[in-house]
Amino acid sequence: MKRLIFLTGRPGVGKTTVLLRAVDELRARGVRVGGMVSREVRRAGVRVGFEIVDIATGRRGWLAHVNQPTGPRVGKYRVNLQDLNGVGASSILNAIGNADVIVIDEVGPMELYSREFKDAVRAAMESGKALLGTIHFRARDPLITSIKAREDSKIIEVTRENRGRLHVAIVNEVLRLLEGRAEASG
Repeated sequence: MKRLIFLTGRPGVGKTTVLLRAVDELRARGVRVGGMVSREVRRAGVRVGFEIVDIATGRRGWLAHVNQPTGPRVGKYRVNLQDLNGVGASSILNAIGNADVIVIDEVGPMELYSREFKDAVRAAMESGKALLGTIHFRARDPLITSIKAREDSKIIEVTRENRGRLHVAIVNEVLRLLEGRAEASG
């Protein structure tokens, strides 16, 4: 069984939706889930940025915004490194200590500008805990290369055909992993 499960796929295919369905189902079964998700924010039907949400506490911050005055530029957005570190990276580190399953949405071009985020992802991968994440379809970085090369990592492409049921398979795999760990330690 693979301990690290990362979803990838074309933009807009539903990676985060699949991930959030899996999180909801795991929580419904009593699993402690922590980490972060990124969500696009629209105003009057136009995407203006992306927010980061700590899924354990509900704390929010801006990952990137069209009106962000400073930070690395990705397309029409500037990355908010302060919120990425303070909400995103810290939520991952908190999940390492307090959750059964760590969630990281997403490892992508914006997030990869933060050394703290990358360090938190590495720490999560080395924590021994189950990890559910998403990887940007086209992003290239040594961190992504290392995720894909790990023996304990599974990369699943989300497609229009599989996205409606994929969360069920992910939940079942995570539950089997958690049960196996409980038996081994009990």
